[in-house]
Amino acid sequence: AGGRGKDGAPIITFPEFAGFSEIPDDDFLNVVTYLTSIPSLEAASIGFIIIIDRRRDKWSAVKASLTRIAGAFPGNLQLVFVLRPSRFIQRAIADIGIKLYRDDFKMKVPIIMLNSVSDLHGYIDKSQLTRELGGTLEYGHSQWIHHRTAIENFAMTVKTTAQMLQTFGTDLAETELPNDVQCTEELLSSHTDHHNKLKDELKLAVKQGATLLTCIREPVTRSANSKLSPDELENVATVERLLAQLDETEKAFDQFWTKHHLKLEQCLQLRHFEHDFREVKLTLDNLMETQAGFADIGDSVTRVENLLKEQKHLEEKGQEPLEKAQSLALHGEQLIQNNHYAVDSIRPKCVELRRICDDFTNETKKKYDILGKSLELHKQLDKASQWCEAGIYLLASQAVDKCQSQEGAETALVEIEKFLVTAKEHQLSNPKEFYNQFDMILTPEIKANAQRIVQKLEDVQEMFDKRQVSLKKLAAKQTRPVQPVAPHPESSPKRASPKITRPAAVENLGQFCGDTGRGPAAQNGNHALMHKQEHTRNTIFFFHMCLVNSVTLLPFLSFSHIINELIETERVYVEELQSIIEGYASEMDNPNLVHLIPSTLQNKKEILFGNLPEIYDFHNRHVGTGGCPVIFLKEIENCIENPELLARCFLKRKEDLQIYEKYCQNKPRSEALWRQCGDSIFFQECQRKLDHKLSLDAYLLKPVQRITKYQLLLKEMLKCSKNSEGTAELEEALATMLDIIKSVNDSMHQIAITGYEGDVSELGKLLMQGSFNVWTDHKKGHNKVKDLARFKPMQRHLFLYTKMLLFCKKREENTDGHEKTASYSFKNSLKMSTVGITENVKGDNKKFEIWYNGREEVYIIQASSVELKNTWISEIRKVLTGQLEACR
Repeated sequence: AGGRGKDGAPIITFPEFAGFSEIPDDDFLNVVTYLTSIPSLEAASIGFIIIIDRRRDKWSAVKASLTRIAGAFPGNLQLVFVLRPSRFIQRAIADIGIKLYRDDFKMKVPIIMLNSVSDLHGYIDKSQLTRELGGTLEYGHSQWIHHRTAIENFAMTVKTTAQMLQTFGTDLAETELPNDVQCTEELLSSHTDHHNKLKDELKLAVKQGATLLTCIREPVTRSANSKLSPDELENVATVERLLAQLDETEKAFDQFWTKHHLKLEQCLQLRHFEHDFREVKLTLDNLMETQAGFADIGDSVTRVENLLKEQKHLEEKGQEPLEKAQSLALHGEQLIQNNHYAVDSIRPKCVELRRICDDFTNETKKKYDILGKSLELHKQLDKASQWCEAGIYLLASQAVDKCQSQEGAETALVEIEKFLVTAKEHQLSNPKEFYNQFDMILTPEIKANAQRIVQKLEDVQEMFDKRQVSLKKLAAKQTRPVQPVAPHPESSPKRASPKITRPAAVENLGQFCGDTGRGPAAQNGNHALMHKQEHTRNTIFFFHMCLVNSVTLLPFLSFSHIINELIETERVYVEELQSIIEGYASEMDNPNLVHLIPSTLQNKKEILFGNLPEIYDFHNRHVGTGGCPVIFLKEIENCIENPELLARCFLKRKEDLQIYEKYCQNKPRSEALWRQCGDSIFFQECQRKLDHKLSLDAYLLKPVQRITKYQLLLKEMLKCSKNSEGTAELEEALATMLDIIKSVNDSMHQIAITGYEGDVSELGKLLMQGSFNVWTDHKKGHNKVKDLARFKPMQRHLFLYTKMLLFCKKREENTDGHEKTASYSFKNSLKMSTVGITENVKGDNKKFEIWYNGREEVYIIQASSVELKNTWISEIRKVLTGQLEACR
């Protein structure tokens, strides 16, 4: 009931119950054990007071109760009070029985037999006794059971919650941290969800305990006069103890979770940092690789300016990755400052990021410095070259007839002296100082170009010195007048001109069709004198000036002037073609002149003239009013203000212009025939009738000169119409003409192939041709040959067709004391359907590999430049890709 003795001993009351003896021993023991466990240890240590109420019972019931209690009571006893039977006989028997059987009960505490409750009040205060025992203590058994059940349930909840927290904590401690962002995020989310659920469980448990505590304290809350019994106070203490235990468990768990959650968050930060580091480093590495690939320092002002633009573009492209890298490094340092657990992993990555950023910045600055030097160098070289060109033009523009007088000679001397003063502008007067200034960027190619220009300066200076000597002599005394010889109108100088740059394909055409840059006048005169050293130099100089005067004046002209130039020169060209056909080719069929034709020329008109009549018909196919070709007169006149119309003219006639290829292919045979019979009386008679100052061979060179001149005119038109309507079509037209010239040039090389047993026309289109160093590395063959081949390159001229790659050896032969003629001796061939390429060879960026039959045969090919190598690789790749698409 919750009462206490005077010394605080807990009181247990066994009320009258008829079925007491029928309660199983185990149940009785469990109940007694539970009742003795309820008081605090301090109260239990005082000892329990037992009150046995048997007033309406018999002595036998008293005896049975004492015996069961004595044998099963687990606690410490202090006193036993027995309210004996109230009936007289049973009381008398009880008095006798207690005396006789006291020792049999085996109780070490006094057993006090009481006759009435009033006797009991002498030992225990009424306030500690229930109403059944005459006391005032309020006791409700159902309420007591309800409170005890709730307390036990709460205790179980506290225990279960503590176990769950312990298990979760153990799982957290044993969890291995993931190595990627996604798994770390999933683990953090999973642990957080579990933590939140456990926190909810804790809140429910605390709420349960608080509710229970309120229920126990309800009497006091309801009435200020009410007091809790000692037993109820014990219940309050128990619940408070359980709540305190729960609070301690929660605090310990929160502390552990805070550390674990921090570690998970730091792990996630680390994984994000590592992921971003890998991405940024990959980008930076690619950036550094791209930058390392910019090894070219340029071979001209335009090229260097383009390289500077590319470097600027790369720098701009690298700004975002560099900013990301710097930001990531800063983020890493913040993680370190925040006491991140993975400092040893983060710090090296921050150092690496900053190092790469510094390397890129330093390398970019270095590239700018080198390209700046290179730009300065090439500008100086260009100035020097332009000075030479201007000097050559000045010398050529000084008319011979005007210099015969003293006044004319003095005027020419003044012009030369004024011009020589400008020599300071090119700053190449001291080559040694120049080389020292640019030593860091002087590649063999640039050095060779610089030496060429220095030599050119010396040659021009020598020419000026000689001219000055001659003019001073003329100025000092009168000399016999010299009859001047006027060049052809097309070759007469008009205006000063800067340096001319001729395409490589044009240069090659010159080599096949005569000396490079040679005009019609080159063929005139005595051939023996032509090969004398000094006269040859003067003649080449004259030819160069003809080219300068006729073509490089164009940059100073307007678009309309260039079109007029095109129209006028086209008229002259067609007239010259007509004069050749009518004055030479047709005369070979003239019966009156047949006897003058040498035997070596009999039936060889097609060899000498090639398809010249076809070219004439093409240019003069549609004749308009005035007898001039419509395409280059009427149509051009209509498009002076519309450059796109002019471009369409060339694009529309792209296929027709291929006839020049056939003419150029035949040109070597024509020249060989001319050398055999060019001095015949027949040609002299024809030249006399036509009143030509030049012999036939000079006019047979006209088509070659004309086809090369179109692209030069188109270039100048493009400069005049840049960024205007029709520019794109002009560019396309120029590209078309350059392709035609390249095709013509390639075909002229192709016809010089000897020793190939097949038909080259069956090999498909000729795409590329050029000379290379070639090494072989074949699986088959003698090891010595294989080893030697790796060190000693072969000089081979390669012809790339759509179906075949030919390897030839270039041979040069002297023909009748004239210039050397190139031929290509066939050595080997590879079918393009069975080859593969390796674009880069370690150790040399100008090399690439072509292999055959799964690298059974390997050809290591070295180009003269990286640009040439890339061009060839691009063409080969197109062929292989086309074959692959065809197979699909």
